[in-house]
Amino acid sequence: MAASTRLRLTTVNLDTPDPAALARFYARLLGWDIAVEEADDVILRAPEGGVGLSFQRERAYVRPTWPAEAGRQQMMTHLEIGVEDLPTALAHALACGATLAAYQPQVAVRVCLDPDGHPFCLWLME
Repeated sequence: MAASTRLRLTTVNLDTPDPAALARFYARLLGWDIAVEEADDVILRAPEGGVGLSFQRERAYVRPTWPAEAGRQQMMTHLEIGVEDLPTALAHALACGATLAAYQPQVAVRVCLDPDGHPFCLWLME
């Protein structure tokens, strides 16, 4: 790779059977706007810049299992969302349509599942 070549991560993509619905969930959760909306791909951009989120239609989508179980669909990635007030952030996530995962491995972290079952962590920033 040439020294002048610059690589920059711009977007994290989540597979979903319904890109518009999952994008609306994350837009409510994060307070972000939809930047691009097409039938099979929706993109959210952070108002302050940085890495965005994209939601791409996957017709053969299978919900991941959290925590992982042998022989079942496992998560491929999860989002880490830093918060200043964990109880308030959790209440907001649940009001947006998330569910609290039954298994919680850490005290200062709450593992939630989005409407399609992707895990995401709300973690207490100090």
